[in-house]
Amino acid sequence: MGDLFPDLGQETPIISGVAHDNSESLVTVRGVTDEPGMAGRVFTRLAELGVNVDMIVQAGASTGTADISFTIPGSDAARVETALTAAQDTLGYKSFDVNPNVGKVAVVGVGMKTHSGLAARFFQALSEEGINVLMISTSEIRIAALVPLSQLNDAVRALHSAYGLDADKVEAVVYGGTGR
Repeated sequence: MGDLFPDLGQETPIISGVAHDNSESLVTVRGVTDEPGMAGRVFTRLAELGVNVDMIVQAGASTGTADISFTIPGSDAARVETALTAAQDTLGYKSFDVNPNVGKVAVVGVGMKTHSGLAARFFQALSEEGINVLMISTSEIRIAALVPLSQLNDAVRALHSAYGLDADKVEAVVYGGTGR
């Protein structure tokens, strides 16, 4: 078993890299009925088109409606707009908008599973640069944020510095592209 699963010691480095993606679009479907199955109907329609959905947030209102926001590849934005327009009567939403001026930045590292304070450092670094977070997604080994596209490069630099990935003694890995 030692050859297949060697003892790697402590999970280091905690954060192994910063990933970013400048090809995302943010879609928000506003005023959908806040009831079981509504999100399923929206995402089933997108699945029928073969659209990959990444980050998702649903916010309910006291009026019995909800807004569903999600990111898609920017190259799919026109198809999604056409499909949502055609399905408005079926889905029963009030409006939707598509924002192509967003980018995703993420830190990744297996050490995140066992160390606290990494999310605080992530958001503090962005805050210190005046970068507003539009959406958040996490997993055991990743923290990702959607930010204004005009601030994406600043966000990457801020996170590199915050986690010490720009130091001479640490090998930093920067991923560009889809980040999916």
